[in-house]
Amino acid sequence: MTTILIGYARCSTDKQDLAAQRAALVALGVAPERIYTDHGLSGTNRARPGLDQALAAARAGDTLVVPKLDRLARSVPDARSIADGLVGRGVRLALGKSVYDPADPMGRMFFNILATFAEFESDLIRLRTKEGMAIARSKGKLRGKQPKLSPKQQREVRRMHDAGDHSVGDLAELFSVSRPTIYRTLERSSPEG
Repeated sequence: MTTILIGYARCSTDKQDLAAQRAALVALGVAPERIYTDHGLSGTNRARPGLDQALAAARAGDTLVVPKLDRLARSVPDARSIADGLVGRGVRLALGKSVYDPADPMGRMFFNILATFAEFESDLIRLRTKEGMAIARSKGKLRGKQPKLSPKQQREVRRMHDAGDHSVGDLAELFSVSRPTIYRTLERSSPEG
């Protein structure tokens, strides 16, 4: 039985490029047509169509190849779940040139250490992002989500609603917004507020 190499590559943002990961997978022996990708999806997001396709394509005796473990998962439980699922189906997992061997205690420990570092790195990125957003907010550069209606439109919604001639549904249709947007607009411009 011939072992088929199935490749998986992922990048977190649309601005990143998968070319280096694809080249690494081809260098590891994966045929370009057997490389599955997710572009613009975080490793913490378990809903990754490319990964689902790669996992579905891998059969008993095949090897799933990822350039690095952090491309596969960004948390220890997720990495363990994927690896255990592959082992249960008779599919090997290769992290770069190293094939993960769940029967080897050193291999399991090394895998867990790599998964811990991937999770740690993800946590650091999240922390830095929050810190950056807090600084931007304090400088007035990050104001949050802006209202869908201009101040003039908001005043008109209030006037029309107060006149009693239009329901919230009518106003939503007239201004091409959702009913919740009309409710929020009315709440923000309430006479008591």
